[in-house]
Amino acid sequence: MGTEIPAGACKFYIESRVINPKEDDKVMGRRAKNLSDENLIDLYRTMIKIRLFEEKIIDVYSAQDMRTPVHLYIGQEAIAAGVCLHLGPKDYITTNHRSHGHCLAKGMDPKVLFAELYGKRTGCCRGKGGSMHPASVEHGILGTSAIVGGGIALAVGNALAANMRREKRVTVAFFGDGATEEGIFFECLNFASLKRLPVVFICENNLYATNSPITNRQPNSYLWTRGGIYDIEGYFIYDNDVLGICQKAREAINKARSGFGPSLLECRTYRWKGHVGPEEDHEKGARPKSELDLWKNRCPIKCFRNYLIYSRKIRASLLNEIENTMRHSIDEAWQIGKNEPYPDQDELYQNVYFQKTT
Repeated sequence: MGTEIPAGACKFYIESRVINPKEDDKVMGRRAKNLSDENLIDLYRTMIKIRLFEEKIIDVYSAQDMRTPVHLYIGQEAIAAGVCLHLGPKDYITTNHRSHGHCLAKGMDPKVLFAELYGKRTGCCRGKGGSMHPASVEHGILGTSAIVGGGIALAVGNALAANMRREKRVTVAFFGDGATEEGIFFECLNFASLKRLPVVFICENNLYATNSPITNRQPNSYLWTRGGIYDIEGYFIYDNDVLGICQKAREAINKARSGFGPSLLECRTYRWKGHVGPEEDHEKGARPKSELDLWKNRCPIKCFRNYLIYSRKIRASLLNEIENTMRHSIDEAWQIGKNEPYPDQDELYQNVYFQKTT
């Protein structure tokens, strides 16, 4: 619709809408009608926290003292923030290798996550998890699986346990578009629907599995339709629309908590950095720069900020203050996390499962 498809780019752009700021504000206004200014500011604060956390990693990664591989969430902040706004402390999430945003949105302390990335004793997994395997039981973060689709089964199993214990807890499974090509995805949708489990499936469709475009892998790239096979309601939210995500996530979470079973949300998004590491894919010829520029123009934080200022009349000075305060907080968290002590040698086999050999 008026957007030329760059050579080698994902064909999603042929179905993408033309950007119309006035119309965007009207749509956002309808979706925000049940949210207070406090809710909206919380959304903005969470998105800024995730963005600045990721930017700090980018700034310091070249020093090579953060030895874990990093899969950055920058560009996808709207999803974690919009979903986790409606989760309570006792609700659960499972996630994948691109997990920083989910952990922060669910309440993990940035300094604890930084400590984990540096392999320090005070990290959420005592330095054993690194970037791809953080967990925090007290925050309902059941763990991060780097196996594609691995977290989906954990979420369904946990939702089954909540049902058996008659708890009003909801589990959310975050996963990428590549996970929908695994058999476990379909098995879990079937079982969750059959048992009406309190689980919400969130597909963060960033259009690529590593460097393979979804249109090269799927004849029908609308992944939300997969739920219909198993009588699961599906929703489609495009262009990093934080309020659209927020609205549909609230409906799905309330439905699950009330005993009416699972939902599947497909959130179209785009990661700004490479599959792994702080570089951008166009630098390696893996994706076209023009495609990245299109998505940066639809930056979820920039679009949401414009809406807050021009439609909700929230002062720009307040948003600037939030950003400046968060920047100081992230810098401080990084300094603390980086300077924490490493585990002692005798801690190597603590809190891990292993089998001794003779």
